[in-house]
Amino acid sequence: MEYTLENDYLKVTVTTFGAQVKSVIRKCDGVEHMWKADKNVWGYHAPVLFPHCGKVTDGIIEAKGGKYKSAQHGFARLLEHAFVDQCGDTLVLELCANEKTRKVFPYDFRLVSTFTVEGSTLHHTLTVENLDESNLPFGIGYHPAFAIPFDDKHTFTDYALRFSEPESPLCVNCRPYGLLHGNLYYLGSNIREIPIDEKLFANDSHCMVNLRSRTLGIYEKDTGRAVVCDIADFPYTLIWSKPGQPQFVCIEPWHSLPSAENGSTRWEKKPAAAILAPGEEWSCTLSTDFVR
Repeated sequence: MEYTLENDYLKVTVTTFGAQVKSVIRKCDGVEHMWKADKNVWGYHAPVLFPHCGKVTDGIIEAKGGKYKSAQHGFARLLEHAFVDQCGDTLVLELCANEKTRKVFPYDFRLVSTFTVEGSTLHHTLTVENLDESNLPFGIGYHPAFAIPFDDKHTFTDYALRFSEPESPLCVNCRPYGLLHGNLYYLGSNIREIPIDEKLFANDSHCMVNLRSRTLGIYEKDTGRAVVCDIADFPYTLIWSKPGQPQFVCIEPWHSLPSAENGSTRWEKKPAAAILAPGEEWSCTLSTDFVR
């Protein structure tokens, strides 16, 4: 199912599959800002990453005396989320523990996605509720893919990623297997801008840690049109696209990292975004402004 949120500035379409933002159209110029999820390139629009970001060691979670296979980025992006409510500028979806989730994650939980349009900004709040009798460790993150170019008068080289503050982005290296191994590198020194070109994603994503900037955006150099994400409350921000000439760029604020190459498969040993006691809940919000 798909649901639409609309105001004077934006028309937003959300699909219940993965609770993904499928479409954001800026009304003043008709630009579609979300990637079309072409399966021949990358078949997602904006996946929710839960209960972990990236890969886990050996692809296994050990918890509550059992072993469970867990795919990259967890299962929330692969399942239908249920409609809860739509009122005015707000839509609410949820994913609750069920027979499918318990085959890969032996905890009772509720994951709520709340989408709100406010002017030219889309807010997506994720709330995790622990409905289990045990403590619930989890990781969580966002993975929206923004389409470039914005129109047929531009190419991907007409765009740059721009920080709100000067940065020397320190990155944790997860290459080549998608797991941490202790190596770090700098993406630049005292920079405000990263040009988007064919080389930027030749070796996969860049996972930047502890940025000072409040925002990171994709800017059209000659017009100033932009998609700007508020990353202030996130310890990790990734940028990613497929190698070659980018048709989209992902800005991915995360609250947890992949597992270590030689790390434990025991779930309680993995660093988490939060560990919720029974009955507790936790929330985060990604706000994205579609600038004109």
